[in-house]
Amino acid sequence: MRRVTDFFQQAGWLDRTRARGYLVVFALVNLAALGFLIATSHGGVDRNGFLLGTDFLSFWTAGQMLHAHPPANVYDAAAHIAAQRAFFAPKDAYTAFFYPPPFLLFCWTLGFLGYFAALAGWLVATGGVFLLAVRLWLRRTGMAPPPIVLFAAFPPVLIAITHGQTALLVAALLGLGALLVRDRPWVAGALFGLAVIKPQFGLLVPIVLLLTREWRVLTGAVLTAALLGLIATVAFGPQVWRDWLSASNAAQLAMDDGAVGYAKMQSVFAAARLFGAPSEVAFALQGGLTLAVTGAVAWASHGRRYDLPLAALMLAGALLVTPFVLDYDMVLLGFPLIWLAVQGFRPWEKTIFTAAFVAPAFARPLALAVGVPIMPAILVALFMVLLRRVVETPRMAGSPAVSA
Repeated sequence: MRRVTDFFQQAGWLDRTRARGYLVVFALVNLAALGFLIATSHGGVDRNGFLLGTDFLSFWTAGQMLHAHPPANVYDAAAHIAAQRAFFAPKDAYTAFFYPPPFLLFCWTLGFLGYFAALAGWLVATGGVFLLAVRLWLRRTGMAPPPIVLFAAFPPVLIAITHGQTALLVAALLGLGALLVRDRPWVAGALFGLAVIKPQFGLLVPIVLLLTREWRVLTGAVLTAALLGLIATVAFGPQVWRDWLSASNAAQLAMDDGAVGYAKMQSVFAAARLFGAPSEVAFALQGGLTLAVTGAVAWASHGRRYDLPLAALMLAGALLVTPFVLDYDMVLLGFPLIWLAVQGFRPWEKTIFTAAFVAPAFARPLALAVGVPIMPAILVALFMVLLRRVVETPRMAGSPAVSA
């Protein structure tokens, strides 16, 4: 029994050499899986009958609708379904569109291209900016692994790519913003403001910025978000906000009813629903966790200068405070994991770190197959590790400015 405990508590088996070897293995497996998916597809449809890029069809369709004459309402579910099926008609699938109006500016750009050209451009652009963010975090923390190896090895990256999702872009915006707060505050603010395209992951950002008195960053974020909103209003008309709010209400109902699939989601709310808890109980549990994480981040931020440990805590907490989070959103964990990896592991921490790195590859299949959601518990454990590291440092201590 002692040996088993030591195996997980100390995790001495995972030394630097083995860790690098495992990264290479993960990278090769992910690349092989991606290659197999593409090689076995026919006409852009994979062997399971899904269009390559799956979720990207929703964004591209929105762009096509915006280019129509007259432009169609992208938040009209019936019109969006019809526009999707005019290009690709799966049996019983529909990729909904609930993003806020500022994201329409991205979709409008995608609408100039055909589907597969737009998908390729989207993945290259969003993957490139995420890889840049990883490279800058590695440079700042002094880690040795090449960014491209980490990029290819991290399981959520493969999931985000195969879904054609926004996760890489949103993670890059938040990760770069969090890194540049002290050194380039206006740039950091602009990046945070751009992340409004997926606002549920930015809930902790204003709290941290307010309590650490990063006024220029906060101002830059507000101005950028407001400018995006203004441009979207001018480009698509003020009614687009009413349409989005109506769609958001529908999204809330869809999430509650399990239209997305509780096994696919990685939140405490979804875990509770997967275990059979009533909606009210699931929302109460999610609300309690959201308040606890928000309170912990606020407490850790109070009376402290902004630094990289606090940035890691903020990014890890972002995945806990929202009920709507999926496995591809776990790419955001890359930055807290980079920071933690260079700190030197204490008992249990290496196991928690490894679980957070690997679990996104198995979280959805495991929940779908046997109804066991593993990701929420791992996210909480990682958050607690990071919280302890932050509160142990003296208040009003600050990191040196970050050089990009």
